[in-house]
Amino acid sequence: MKDFLVAWRFFPAIHFLLISRISILVLACVLAPVFGDAQTTDPASTDTGEHPLAADEAGTGVTSSRLVAAIRDQASQSRALRDRYDGIVHNPISPPDTRSPRATLGSFLLIMAEASSLWLDTRDHYLSGSDLRLDAAETQNVTKVNALIDKAVLTFDLSGIPVSARDQKSIELALQLQEILDRIYLPELDEIPGVGAGATRRAAADSTQTKWIIPGTGLTIERQEDGARKGEYLFTAASVDRIPSDYATLAALPIVADTTEDTYLYYIYTPGNFIPPQWYEIIMDGPDWLMWPIAGQTVWQWIGLVVLLATLLSLIALYARWNARRPLPLGLPRRQLRRIVSPLLLILAVKVAEYICNHQFNITGAPMFFITTVGSLVFWIALSWLTYQVLQFIYICAVRNQSLNRTSLDASLLRTGFRALSFGVSILVLGYGATHIGIPIYGVIAGLGVGGLAIALAAQPTLENFIGGLILYADGIVRVGEFCAFDDLAGTVEEIGIRSTRIRALDQTLITVANADLSKRKIVNYSKREAFMFRHKIRLRHDTPSETLKAIIAAVENYLQAHARVLETPLRVRLVEYGEYSIVVDIYANISANSMDEYTAIQEQILFEIRAIVAANGARLAIPSSSIFLARDGGEPVAPAAAHSGGTKEA
Repeated sequence: MKDFLVAWRFFPAIHFLLISRISILVLACVLAPVFGDAQTTDPASTDTGEHPLAADEAGTGVTSSRLVAAIRDQASQSRALRDRYDGIVHNPISPPDTRSPRATLGSFLLIMAEASSLWLDTRDHYLSGSDLRLDAAETQNVTKVNALIDKAVLTFDLSGIPVSARDQKSIELALQLQEILDRIYLPELDEIPGVGAGATRRAAADSTQTKWIIPGTGLTIERQEDGARKGEYLFTAASVDRIPSDYATLAALPIVADTTEDTYLYYIYTPGNFIPPQWYEIIMDGPDWLMWPIAGQTVWQWIGLVVLLATLLSLIALYARWNARRPLPLGLPRRQLRRIVSPLLLILAVKVAEYICNHQFNITGAPMFFITTVGSLVFWIALSWLTYQVLQFIYICAVRNQSLNRTSLDASLLRTGFRALSFGVSILVLGYGATHIGIPIYGVIAGLGVGGLAIALAAQPTLENFIGGLILYADGIVRVGEFCAFDDLAGTVEEIGIRSTRIRALDQTLITVANADLSKRKIVNYSKREAFMFRHKIRLRHDTPSETLKAIIAAVENYLQAHARVLETPLRVRLVEYGEYSIVVDIYANISANSMDEYTAIQEQILFEIRAIVAANGARLAIPSSSIFLARDGGEPVAPAAAHSGGTKEA
């Protein structure tokens, strides 16, 4: 079975062109003489735009393998050059030499030749054994192959490929370019402009041309004029974009380099990370139609993809149905914690699907690009959703004050502000993810700016009221439960919302005022008083002796001074007037109280005590009264009769 597997992979055209092996072999036999004759063609014909497939061994055209051999031969003649060559190929963190078109092409060929050799040797060693898993040395070799291909990709300008698909797509591009170069003839090493890979820079190399096109192709190596890699010679973004189509054109043609296997076809038609797992033998032992290629994937890969998608959708539907039937937790933190689970599971499902598609089924090409793009879109949406829910959970657990009135301005603004913050952070996460997917986020933002301006104009009253509420909060003008007067109305503030404020008037009617209007009014907040003024006048009878009056004034003043809630200043008790029917004593002080109810209770207590002081000194409070004198005509006057409380006494 192992020998059959290796032999099968040595004929990759069987996988790619036709369903029937016989028709593939017949077609190869028919085309072989044509290709054989073409090899005698002058390589100068490449200037017409044809692929340089023909070149005499004595001519100027060489294969990619011979070009690699020439570079290695040059390196063997100089110890310093050999050390620099070893650094390019064997040092995992050493970047490729991209100082010139020759250095860039040479670096790519050297690195890919080393990667292919190590890859195929490791594969053959693994398949010759019976272990189900790779041993330590094989695992290390696979890691080196990945690192080498990643380094070879550094010769590409990948700016045209979304970041989300760049990792998988770049491997395919490197393998496809290698297969293209293995199927064409290249110029001699000295005909490629610039210094070679690892060579010492010369003065002539500084004046090399800005770009170079591989003869007979549209593949261009050009110097970067800006960006982080300014001055380096890279395969242009347009060249990278045309690599798949060029490979599709050349895939049916024979390999002219010293290799017999199409590593790209082997990579896309086998599962696993370069080395197929042992379960792949089940596919190989199955019917032949499982290996038929359809749209760049084999039948078994399409079947696995459909089964995977159906399984994930079924699990998501089952979870959503089960979650909808579960009873809601009583606590708000537990309810919010449940909201976090859904995006977490969605992210996990996306990552599992991507792992299976990329590292088990090894989906490649356009299906891989589509799956990666959709998976990244779902991932970033779920991550944005998760960010919002996590921030809300933090608010509930750490910020939310249970003693805060839920209808107060503080609570309303805190909830709204934290929601706005959570929403803003989640939008930033989503925007960052959009750049990875390849969406031109800056253009989208510019478009949203125009639309946002129209929305802002339409929502101007609402926005004005919201800002008015912020002003009320920032200035600390009013709070829920405070008694205030607002120009022509007065009452107790019951609720301050984002758009309006509700006030309970003295007649118990409910008044709603827009925040923008309220913030412009003259507001008298009686509840903001640090102290309440105690200002009363006591009226004593005119017949109260002066000594008694002085004693009463002194006793009231001493009582107020000793009272814990009466402030030291201002405080005065003074005789201020002899009125029509009473002696007026003015009492002025400030009382410390937190509310009107508390003040009225203290005031009541003080008034009762003042009444007791007056009574204790034998005095009485005066009431309005008048005296009427009666007389006879021509006679003696009669004794006067007093009328109290505004009444009269007739003779």
